[in-house]
Amino acid sequence: MPKLPLLLLAGLFPLLGGCSSAPIQYHTLVPAQPGSPASGKVRVERVTMPPQVDRSQIVVRQGSSGLAILETQWWGAPLVDEFGNALQDQLGAPSAGAALLRVDVQRFDSVPGKYSLLEAQWRLQKSATGQPLICRSSLQTQADNSVDGLVAAHQGNLRQLAEQVARASAANACP
Repeated sequence: MPKLPLLLLAGLFPLLGGCSSAPIQYHTLVPAQPGSPASGKVRVERVTMPPQVDRSQIVVRQGSSGLAILETQWWGAPLVDEFGNALQDQLGAPSAGAALLRVDVQRFDSVPGKYSLLEAQWRLQKSATGQPLICRSSLQTQADNSVDGLVAAHQGNLRQLAEQVARASAANACP
């Protein structure tokens, strides 16, 4: 091979290295320190998320009407899956005959330096023939100005939601 093409190739490698982007950081809604399960009598059947936030990248609010997609801060799975898995983790492994839970998340807001907000309507079906219990939760937890702080605040909201679902399942009434 002639020397000129080799020299050109050798000169391109440093340029290509200069074009690298920041590494992607992955986050999960499942806490590192698991708590005691809220209830083994509930199985998460389905979760829906607002389309604005149901993506792999973390979405945060900016100002009163803006959204920012954090290109290097990702969920470990698409948000709807991450949410469902984390909620089931908080509820505990479902036992036979567990009530079925459907969660319709209406707001999943991340506001850096302020709070994370979870508003959801959820349906608990204890038996195939019984009347479902339809409840609503609005949970807000303070968060610092970091992505880790927002994720921890969302984990706290999920823990509270799991506790509300467990109480509703035991009492057969919305909390």
